[in-house]
Amino acid sequence: MKISVIIPNFNGRKLLEKNLPQVLKELIDAEVIIVDDASTDGSADFLSKNYPQIKVISRKQNMGFASSVNLGVKSAQGELLLLLNSDVYPRKNLLGPLLPYFNDPSVFAVGMLQESQEKEGTVGRGRATGGFKRGFLLHRRGGTDKKDTLWVSGGAGLYRRNIWQKLGGLDEKYDPFYWEDVDLSWRAVKAGYRIFFEPRSRVVHRQGEGAIRSFFTPDKIKMIAYRNQFYFVWKNLNQGGYLARHAVWLPYYFLKALFSGDRSFFYGFYEAIKLYRK
Repeated sequence: MKISVIIPNFNGRKLLEKNLPQVLKELIDAEVIIVDDASTDGSADFLSKNYPQIKVISRKQNMGFASSVNLGVKSAQGELLLLLNSDVYPRKNLLGPLLPYFNDPSVFAVGMLQESQEKEGTVGRGRATGGFKRGFLLHRRGGTDKKDTLWVSGGAGLYRRNIWQKLGGLDEKYDPFYWEDVDLSWRAVKAGYRIFFEPRSRVVHRQGEGAIRSFFTPDKIKMIAYRNQFYFVWKNLNQGGYLARHAVWLPYYFLKALFSGDRSFFYGFYEAIKLYRK
């Protein structure tokens, strides 16, 4: 199966300098597409001068993760799409354990173990568990010894392109970041497709070095997370009593945010209303 690697980039030149050599070494036969989201650090020039074999799509306006990935997918030729963030690089034999899953035409996506480099050391991420609780879809890091998962990360996941196209790709309303990959996995499973987590396939994630924490304030990040969490519920959990239970819990969250002084919650709620009405 032909593989297309999609890497969205915003001011990640230093990360690309570190990680691209390993990407190209491990994925030697893959098509590599980098979507530069209006970077100002010379990323596009660096890529064109040093990696002429890579297809670089340069955007004039910064739009965000989902729209950048969707743009890359439109140019992809591979049957499978390997999504990697610029702060991620693969370990050896990344594809070996992943490819057999796609012999089953009902499999949409497979996630992989992310060796996340964090303050407390290396943390294994990539598998999520959770469910609808207290009015929201709550997810948490799952153990890496099982293969079921709530969603597949858009920062390190292998996807089947024809199903991606049927689903319409990532919902760009989530831009600039967060919850778009949860949304895509949710829609895929709802449509009858299958997703998995494969711990034998590993990537290294340089946590904290990516564009989000480098170019957005903590309050802005928090507001966007709240906004997109609200939007996800209103969009995807609007039947079967979910929305009613969500409404019942809202006064609790409003009071909690009020007494804790969490202004990001209120801004996020307001922005979610505007987003949902678009």
